[in-house]
Amino acid sequence: MTTATLPVLTKKDFQTDQEVRWCPGCGDYAILSAVQSVFPELGIPREKFVVISGIGCSSRFPYYMNTFGFHTIHGRAPAVATGVKITHPELEVWMVTGDGDSLAIGGNHTIHMLRRNVGIKVLMFNNKIYGLTKGQYSPTSELGKKTKSTPFGTSDRPINPLALAIGVDTSFVARSVDVFQPHLKETLRKAAAHSGSAYIEILQNCNIFNDGAWFSLTEREARSEHVLHLEHGKPMIFGKNGDKGIRLNGMELEVVHLGNGNGLTEADLLVHDEHHPNPAYAFLLAQMQGKPDFPTPIGVLRSWKRDRYEDMLAKQIQDVIAKRGPGDLSKLLHSGDTWEVR
Repeated sequence: MTTATLPVLTKKDFQTDQEVRWCPGCGDYAILSAVQSVFPELGIPREKFVVISGIGCSSRFPYYMNTFGFHTIHGRAPAVATGVKITHPELEVWMVTGDGDSLAIGGNHTIHMLRRNVGIKVLMFNNKIYGLTKGQYSPTSELGKKTKSTPFGTSDRPINPLALAIGVDTSFVARSVDVFQPHLKETLRKAAAHSGSAYIEILQNCNIFNDGAWFSLTEREARSEHVLHLEHGKPMIFGKNGDKGIRLNGMELEVVHLGNGNGLTEADLLVHDEHHPNPAYAFLLAQMQGKPDFPTPIGVLRSWKRDRYEDMLAKQIQDVIAKRGPGDLSKLLHSGDTWEVR
């Protein structure tokens, strides 16, 4: 008896013959390249992958992935992805969406998919703008943002995607950046290894309608001062000279300077625990973004294990069948209150 071995897959195996139709310089290219590079490493047959999207620039993704896929309608990708995962739990379901698609019209679906802990990997591209419809403000656009739909500046306060995900008890929450390729690939690997809902916010540049949205993080000279790399079990240190850190002071996080005669050392800093059972911890980390003097954390904010929705649903069905038998659809349809239309 011989044991079948999986063929060795490469990035090319996940590329299609479709012309990639994004604007030159769009951050989506970098994300596509990262996903196509990581999928072959996972040891999963290509036919086990399903990529599902909604509407938007990011939602062209399934056309460029040589896997099964669905290009659904605006905001409904979580509903379709949930249906696929429930009926075929053996499949690896990845959902690609944008800040407009998943946080505006699709916000309700996104919330309930995440709270249920359906085993879906969500890649949420956040460029803080509606790119496909030519530059209107989105749920993540900053207060006062001037766009075609808000010529005098938006009066809306932006939503914090990671805070939202943590607020509904999502079991895996992370953030990366389109141009931080090694970091993005490692984050994708960690999400793939997680059994429940995995939500990754990917900060992505739209060089046509919102160029430089994340310049303060991606500009080479600014990265060390404005980005905090979260590493499990390690103190939260940042700064060009590694002389700044994050400390927990009561119920608040604060930025502190190490040395300078103040007696503060690494031992005084908060040590990152991505497996912390209390979501309030990860929520504090998510709230750092946008605060004056605070860096933007990237990496895994939260990763913990809890029962998946599809597993609980399958067990419930098996238990009912064991008690009441396999059932009869015809009998069910003709039971209860029925009537004839003449």
